Amino acid sequence: MTVTAIHRYPVKSMLGESLTTCTVGPTGVLGDRAYAVIDGETGVVASAKVPRRWADLLAFSARFVSEPETGAAPPPVEITFPDGSVHRSDDADIDDALSAAIGRPVHLAAEAPEGAYFEELWPDVEGLAPQQLIDDTTVRREETGEVISKFDISAFGAKGTFFDLSPLHVLSEATLDRLRELAPDATFDARRYRPNFVVSGDTGFAENDWPGRTATLGGATVKYSFATMRCVMTTLEQGDLPRDVDTLRAIAKHNRIEIPQIGGVWACAGVYADVAGPGEVSVGDAYAEVSSD
Repeated sequence: MTVTAIHRYPVKSMLGESLTTCTVGPTGVLGDRAYAVIDGETGVVASAKVPRRWADLLAFSARFVSEPETGAAPPPVEITFPDGSVHRSDDADIDDALSAAIGRPVHLAAEAPEGAYFEELWPDVEGLAPQQLIDDTTVRREETGEVISKFDISAFGAKGTFFDLSPLHVLSEATLDRLRELAPDATFDARRYRPNFVVSGDTGFAENDWPGRTATLGGATVKYSFATMRCVMTTLEQGDLPRDVDTLRAIAKHNRIEIPQIGGVWACAGVYADVAGPGEVSVGDAYAEVSSD
């Protein structure tokens, strides 16, 4: 098995960068989710998981102007706006520009504020998540009747970062191929799922068995934690990918996994991981399991 693609997302919920090589540090791919947009009224960390308010973030793209360095503050990012204009995170008017484009007061941050949280909408997809968890975390309802939950940022990742849960996300090409077989009319593409690493493989949904195992990706070592729960964000229009709810319905129908760390059964594709050993990873590097619990 090999690493077939590497992705980094300098600004949370914006489109990111495809890399040929990267550094994996203690908190994931260096520079991944280094910045986030913060709502000026509520303090919420903006996430396209609430589409009515934040789906437009997926019309922005971000890339670093220079490569991030271990132990240093993240370098500026160049942000391409939906109208094609290009701004930098260190521009004096970047917050005003983002606020005007998004349509509400926001600011760009490079560190999660104390008590940071994000919100998530639960679309009407049967089998997506445990109903008890949805009920326990609901903070309000959309006009459509769909509920929105509130979660602490980086619940299982490094504190002070902008990861929703864990610092690394791995997805196999075989899982995407299996989903295409199961739902041939849906548009499955790795970009919908925002993995850090795409790896080759022979068996669809093999990632279901990876939690608890340790593996090498090039020069880095990862410890798989739990299956990746899928959300409404995967259904949204982004880049040249159309809106497609069937991509999420197919996962909820065909691959529901018990996640002991969180509780209950979830619609999953891919796997989260923690960093067991930092190192360099390049496209074409070997992927190999080194141990299992």
